[in-house]
Amino acid sequence: MFGNGVWRWCLGWRQQQQQPLPPQPYPLFRQPDDDYRTQLNQSNRPPHMPQDSFGGETYHGESSRSSFDESPETFQDLEKSRSITSLTALTPNRAMFAQSDEEQLPPGKPTGETIDPYSPTRPKLGIKQRLAHFTWAWYTLVMSTGGLSLLIISQPHQFPGLREIGLVVYIINVILFTLVTSALLARFFLFPGTFKKSITHPREGFFFPTFFLSLATLITSTQRYAVPTNAADASPGLLWAIQAAFWLYLALTTLVAVGQYSYVFAAHTHGLQTMMPTWILPIFPIMLSGTIAAVIAGSQPPTQAVPIIMAGLTCQGLGLAVAVMMYAHMVGRLMQSGLPNREHRPGLFMCVGPPAFTALAFLGLAQALPPNFDHDMDGLLDTSIIRTAAIMGAGFLWALSFWWFGIAVLAVLQSPPRYFHLGWWATVFPNTGFTLATISLGKAFQNEPVLWFATAMSICLLLTYSFVLYSHVQAVLVQDIMYPARDEDFEDH
Repeated sequence: MFGNGVWRWCLGWRQQQQQPLPPQPYPLFRQPDDDYRTQLNQSNRPPHMPQDSFGGETYHGESSRSSFDESPETFQDLEKSRSITSLTALTPNRAMFAQSDEEQLPPGKPTGETIDPYSPTRPKLGIKQRLAHFTWAWYTLVMSTGGLSLLIISQPHQFPGLREIGLVVYIINVILFTLVTSALLARFFLFPGTFKKSITHPREGFFFPTFFLSLATLITSTQRYAVPTNAADASPGLLWAIQAAFWLYLALTTLVAVGQYSYVFAAHTHGLQTMMPTWILPIFPIMLSGTIAAVIAGSQPPTQAVPIIMAGLTCQGLGLAVAVMMYAHMVGRLMQSGLPNREHRPGLFMCVGPPAFTALAFLGLAQALPPNFDHDMDGLLDTSIIRTAAIMGAGFLWALSFWWFGIAVLAVLQSPPRYFHLGWWATVFPNTGFTLATISLGKAFQNEPVLWFATAMSICLLLTYSFVLYSHVQAVLVQDIMYPARDEDFEDH
């Protein structure tokens, strides 16, 4: 009997072991986060957003490549490379639409429910709520309009009334600068604390220097439209005011170039695959000191012109040197992770700017040297030699701008952006410098075909400006920008 009991117990135990286990929430001996890369690559996305595929498109901030380089640097930046909808913490919800406890959310869905910011049925917001997303990037509109006014007056083939058209554009640019500045001040006043957040934000903070770039276009445009061609007829007070504006601009942009990069180095960690051309922006304002100097030095007295030329040359060299270092990171990012997402590809045109504006500055600074620059008359500082060297250097730099221009054009044509972003203005302002450099080279070589080519470039740039301006106005009206998770105050790369 004892043996039969033992046999029955063993048989029951064996049958119990053969029964299937109850379903487990996760496979045994594995935690939910073990398949992290699979979750990253196969995250759920709304149907209207592009899906990952071989050779396909990815969403904001992601690379155009679908595979991952399994290096330590790659896995350190996985969170930053994830799409908007794959990050629960970054997914916009109803709470994001209210900027204070006193504001009422649009009726309908409860607070905390996920809202797709790209859905046509998303709730509409009032002007106060939208002002909370009025970012520094709006100054790109002012920069581009100011660049257009400079391009008009610099045309090699003038016709009656062209200067007056440029003057109207200059006045419109002053009005735009005033309106954008007023809107930003309203944002900072209505929502206390947003000023500090805006200049320290990992993405919006890089657009803070666009304020100074707008000032640069205003200073140079004022010189071109307010100062007579014959400097002897200019008001001494006006010349002094422009000179004072230059030195003040130089001092402020020096603080921006040193201070902002120092803060970014200490406060933020940006992986190589998150590199964007906006990283160049903090050095851009001080670099344009050389361009400003090239424009204003010719009308200043010789004793004042030489210090301006020296300061402009050193600042231009600093800006180009830092930009070249950034180019190394940009090329490494493109080689490792591929082209940026289509929504950010227009930003590649920012790489056109530094060599183009440097070429423009070289030619302008050489032409602005006073006739009695060589005090010792020993030929070591002969202005003709300096101008020849400036032409050669400008030609080299123009070719670098053309290379970046071609890469940016092909990248955008390969996958055009679907939604408007203020980064679209990168297709205008840097290319303004490229066109102005072409005009200056054509005048230096006295080559009429080059000048006509520059005129054709100017027409194309005018059409580009008109298209981007139309898209900008349309995006404001339909609330595609100045909306939660749709502007530069939202980190999507």
